[in-house]
Amino acid sequence: MIVLGIETSCDETAAAIVKDAKTVCSNVVSSSLLFHKKYGGIVPEIAFRKQMETITQVVDCALKDAGIGLEDIDLISVTDGPGLLGSLLVGVSFAKALSYSRNIPLVGVNHLYSHIYAGFLNIGPGNFPFVSLVVSGGHTSLYYVRSLNKISLLGSTQDDACGEAFDKVAKILNLGYPGGPVIEKFAHKGDPRKIKFACSNTRGPLDFSFSGIKTAVLYYVQKNFKSPRVTGYKPQVADICASFQECAINTLVEKSMLACSAKKVRTLVVGGGVAANLTLREKLNKSAAGKKIKVIFPTKEFCMDNAAMVAGLGCWLYKSGRKSNLNLNVCLD
Repeated sequence: MIVLGIETSCDETAAAIVKDAKTVCSNVVSSSLLFHKKYGGIVPEIAFRKQMETITQVVDCALKDAGIGLEDIDLISVTDGPGLLGSLLVGVSFAKALSYSRNIPLVGVNHLYSHIYAGFLNIGPGNFPFVSLVVSGGHTSLYYVRSLNKISLLGSTQDDACGEAFDKVAKILNLGYPGGPVIEKFAHKGDPRKIKFACSNTRGPLDFSFSGIKTAVLYYVQKNFKSPRVTGYKPQVADICASFQECAINTLVEKSMLACSAKKVRTLVVGGGVAANLTLREKLNKSAAGKKIKVIFPTKEFCMDNAAMVAGLGCWLYKSGRKSNLNLNVCLD
């Protein structure tokens, strides 16, 4: 089965062709990130206007890269939520129009569940049941996955997502946007034990809270520097980044291992933009090895928002009986 995937949940416009739920034939992503940088975050209206301008070209490019035409497509899989309202509507509306005009079956899929599936691209799903950690700029959640159509939430962030905290700390330090890559870069030059930061406690043992540590970084900078923002590279900046990253990632590792222990599973699947962080990968692999838990990460290409994961999950769900029609609507939660 050849599937066209469409992903427009945030600032990316993405399309991909995936065969039989795992073989990625093409994966095209157009990002409007450069238009958001000066604002220090995603501006929804800019995002969906750029998606309206580019979605046709992105889909055409995905088809061309895969060497096929619309007549070869067996299924259209599209992200229907969660995400930005305007952005989701662009993708869903385009997918429904294409489905109707070419009489191609349609299935809507959950963006977060697609990130779970990203680790199975080019290898195929298996090892059920397992625990999944989805960690990105907008979400930090733990799931128990009995099957790809039987997913239950174990815990989630109560305030800021982990990636969002990285962005805010980078803004405090005047390091630019997005914060994840630049924080990671500076952290490699710093001492992770130099400053004692801590994430806030949560009522649920598998929930997360990153708002407190972001505020702790702000207070530390205000106390130790004349300006509330630090400009340029300094050893102190690297130490702040390293200490912040150490605490945030240790929290992700500890709660992921706790979830695996609670559910008595031997597989952890990680997805989302923060899954590209090398320190997270190293710490999770090391902790999991001691507990004989297998950790599955997507390749870095599939950590960020992409349509290949949407196509792969859509194919699996469709073969399991999931179908959508022209009444498909977006879901913000």
